[in-house]
Amino acid sequence: MIEETFGVSASAPVMMAGGGGGAAAPAEVAEEQTEFTVVLTGYADDAKIKVIKEVRAITGLGLKEAKDKVEGLPATIQENVNTDDSEKTKKALEAVGAKSRSSDLRRDPTELEGQT
Repeated sequence: MIEETFGVSASAPVMMAGGGGGAAAPAEVAEEQTEFTVVLTGYADDAKIKVIKEVRAITGLGLKEAKDKVEGLPATIQENVNTDDSEKTKKALEAVGAKSRSSDLRRDPTELEGQT
């Protein structure tokens, strides 16, 4: 009924999407990563206490949980965060002597376990 009233066809968008297959491929390649996992990969020996404090501030964990996380490298500090939060977290960790990286959530999470 809407098709007749407004003179549109429900099949037109499908045809346009199918016909634009060549243009869709570059759009997928250019897709920007939007969700990251921030992983603590290491820290200087003299910065351990500072790193634990920073991990507590970022995650809201208690002292023991933050200490266990810092000592169990590599350790996931944040998951499902946007680019800005990921960069903020990495800078905060690096400011206290830690090494960290952001990982793409679309990758297999088990890949993180063996990387330092």
